[in-house]
Amino acid sequence: MNEYEQEDPIPQGDLALQITALPRETNGFGDIYGGWLVSQMDLAGTAMASRVAAGRVATVSIDRMAFMVPVAVGAQLSFYTQTLEVGRSSIRMLVEVWSDDPLSSEWRKVTEAVFVFVAIDGSGRTRPLPPRR
Repeated sequence: MNEYEQEDPIPQGDLALQITALPRETNGFGDIYGGWLVSQMDLAGTAMASRVAAGRVATVSIDRMAFMVPVAVGAQLSFYTQTLEVGRSSIRMLVEVWSDDPLSSEWRKVTEAVFVFVAIDGSGRTRPLPPRR
């Protein structure tokens, strides 16, 4: 068990995004595409990292991506973010996805990953983060 896994898991961090999985986001088997899910995780992480950075951020890396269960069409997905570390210009953030499946009424963790964002200025250059309050 690593530092992010728990015996009786509950969402870690703050709710950043909720969205319903639609049929247009599925593969030939009717499951939601993993790539679509990663893009939604990036949106949720970016929204929260830009608050910490007080401005524009860019995604630098995604680490430890692990899909635990498939996502069915119609599932209500909740994206939670937790800031793990703040550096001079970077923010390391855990992003978790939880699914509320309307057919089974089951609430379960779908995936998690650690995203690293860097604060950038209007020219796309790295900038220091503002002092923490």
